Amino acid sequence: MENQRNLILAVVLCALLLFGWDSAVTYFYPHANKPVVAAASPSPAAGGTPTREGGLMNAADRAAEVRDLKSALAAPGRIAIAAPGLSGSINPAGALLDDLVTVRHKNVELTGPERIFSPVGTPAEHYAQIGWDGQNVEIPAPNTLWAAPAGAKLTPETPVTLTWTNAAGLVFEITYAIDKDYMITANAKVANRGTAPVTVTPFARLGRTKKTASLDTWNIHSGPFGAFDEKVSFGTNYDDINELPGAVQVNEGKTDWIGFTDIYWMSALVPGSPTASSNYRAIGGDLYQANMFYQPVAVAPGQSAGTSTRLFAGAKEGDVLSAYQKTGIANFSLAIDWGWFRWFEEPIFWLLKKLFSIAGNFGVAIILLTLIVRGIMFPVAQRQFSSMAAMKAIQPKMKALQERFKDDKQALQQETMKLYKSEGVNPLGGCLPIFLQIPIFFALYKTLTLAVEMRHQPFVLWIKDLSAPDPAHILNLFGVLPFTVPAFLGIGVLAVLLGVTMWLQFKLNPSSPDPVQQQVFGIMPWLMMFIMAPFAAGLLIYWITSNLLTIAQQKYLYARHPQMKALVDKERADVAAAKKTAK
Repeated sequence: MENQRNLILAVVLCALLLFGWDSAVTYFYPHANKPVVAAASPSPAAGGTPTREGGLMNAADRAAEVRDLKSALAAPGRIAIAAPGLSGSINPAGALLDDLVTVRHKNVELTGPERIFSPVGTPAEHYAQIGWDGQNVEIPAPNTLWAAPAGAKLTPETPVTLTWTNAAGLVFEITYAIDKDYMITANAKVANRGTAPVTVTPFARLGRTKKTASLDTWNIHSGPFGAFDEKVSFGTNYDDINELPGAVQVNEGKTDWIGFTDIYWMSALVPGSPTASSNYRAIGGDLYQANMFYQPVAVAPGQSAGTSTRLFAGAKEGDVLSAYQKTGIANFSLAIDWGWFRWFEEPIFWLLKKLFSIAGNFGVAIILLTLIVRGIMFPVAQRQFSSMAAMKAIQPKMKALQERFKDDKQALQQETMKLYKSEGVNPLGGCLPIFLQIPIFFALYKTLTLAVEMRHQPFVLWIKDLSAPDPAHILNLFGVLPFTVPAFLGIGVLAVLLGVTMWLQFKLNPSSPDPVQQQVFGIMPWLMMFIMAPFAAGLLIYWITSNLLTIAQQKYLYARHPQMKALVDKERADVAAAKKTAK
């Protein structure tokens, strides 16, 4: 009766885990690239849940963005930007950087480059502005038309200078320069050719809509962020700003850099002065600003004053961010939200990239990483088998102790520990390999989730994106049937392989004499098949490879320890005989 009660409890808990897993995965591990098969197009009013990719989720907004973007970029006078990392144009109205796309990264539909900035007024509005505030002085307005040299084009070899002169003789000048990656430098200068002194306050601003934000979760931040007093802060969300007085958050400490982040992309302002202050501001209509202010500057007649601001707008590539950090931008590489386990995740990512450079395929790199991990852990596995053999050898003595001290639990525990010590047995030796694999697995999970280098990386055949779930779902016959499979039933080929290899792995392990444990271990591989199905294909490839290597390793170690194999075979025979007798 007790065994039946335990079995029923185990089955109920497994069912709760299985059917509650969909909600848990949606909250803790949202992913953008779930395959959609023959899905109806959303209605114009339909919204959507933000994804890892970010971007407009409303169908009407997407249509309007295409239309408005075409109109905005067709306006005359735009100054072209052409660099290895970024392309786009500068808007002479306001001297705005409002048209930037990444050259090295495609958008989620693989139809064109990933857009970072879009003009003001478009549904995907995102821009950078360099400007000045001042009292009793005419300053450039947001729609002021700036002058540029004829045929000007911003490239790494050719900076571009825009100028505007007010009626009092103040000459405002912005010189933009761009590098080969994602950094634009804006040198802003005011020359006083008038007859009266003036005081101006230089500023730099990022503006964007929340509509294009990627999903903000408990372990991956999307929203306002920055570094203050050399400490990176991911603590502010868009909604947090709305709840503050005046919808403004003033940042404390020295501003090292400030901006907005999505999971893969970011825009950030880096001040050229150590005394810059900053804030985040909500201006309504899902629009937000990250503002950076320099100290007021007095400019006497015949004098000039200038500031320098760097703007990063692009992909959060680890090597690129680290290179910028070496130029003096405090903790810029930490713009990637690795979390508490960065010390372990970054080395794993570094190794993956090295293996990728050798293999040319990130899926193969993951397999090679698994081989390296299992190779390093092979001596541990040998000790594990020795520990298992020793535990099996002392089972008769353990049973004798249990009979002798069945009414005295404390004495039984003390005598058991003495037995372990005298026999040189470590009862936890079999758990060590599992504990050693947990940080590897978590580091790979974070890498697949965060690293833009893993985005859209193919493996073989139908696996086109290792950072997304397996798209080949069995229940809709791999896309032949016109319906979208619910996430908790979205069992793909990789998930099935995971269940089968785990089942084979368990079959090689010694059988437990407890029938409840036998049932649990019988269910576990297929339960894990459901649990892991929604995760990134790269994670499943890692786990399948690890299971296959474990099977091969067990075969080898059984060959090296025939006494262990004999014990396992005897246990299986005893279990089978017990089942036959029970029937």
